[in-house]
Amino acid sequence: MEVVYEDNHIIIVNKACGEIVQGDRTGDQPMVESLKQWIKVKYNKPGNVFCGVTHRIDRPTSGLVVFARTSKGLSRMNELFRNGNVHKTYWAIVKNQPPKQHDTLTHYLISQERNNKTYVTKPGTKGAVKAVMDYSVIARSNNYFLLEINLHTGRKHQIRAQLSHIGCPIKGDLKYGAPRSNPDGGISLQSHRIHFIHPVSKQLVDVTAPVPHDTLWQALAAAIDGEKQ
Repeated sequence: MEVVYEDNHIIIVNKACGEIVQGDRTGDQPMVESLKQWIKVKYNKPGNVFCGVTHRIDRPTSGLVVFARTSKGLSRMNELFRNGNVHKTYWAIVKNQPPKQHDTLTHYLISQERNNKTYVTKPGTKGAVKAVMDYSVIARSNNYFLLEINLHTGRKHQIRAQLSHIGCPIKGDLKYGAPRSNPDGGISLQSHRIHFIHPVSKQLVDVTAPVPHDTLWQALAAAIDGEKQ
């Protein structure tokens, strides 16, 4: 359990790809249950331990997830998320060069439950929701590009679907058009940074995830400074 921030009301964990935040039909143990056990052991707590899920990221995605340690923390974090006051930055590795160095993507998305996939569709399509995000190319290697992404909306599979639609599927994301899977079965998408005003203390919480322990991730992260020059 890689905890990167903790106080009396919230706890932020760096999720590995393949872990699930909350229980699903697979029956695999979710992070929220593992975290309850971690808190119980660390603080020698008797009885049941409270731990609330404030948001989720996809199973094959890695990076920061915020949990609540108290009911007050949970209700107030839920309100922050509802009102768009939690700011998340993602990093993604793609093989194809995006059309522009920086751009704002606006699409309408519709999800199909039968195959758990989201599609870009025409405005006005029944059930479609507007999705907006910004991306910037912040580093490149001979074969890959590292993108920094800021979401204006939080739709299911939004980053994966929108990048695929512009011809830039995320590395390893077979569901959205990548030619090959990654060795670990995940996709090269990380919830990299999260910042918000703490709902109880009113102090700024600004947390960045460590770069994944992977040769390509490390090389692209090291190239960021060169890209800015």
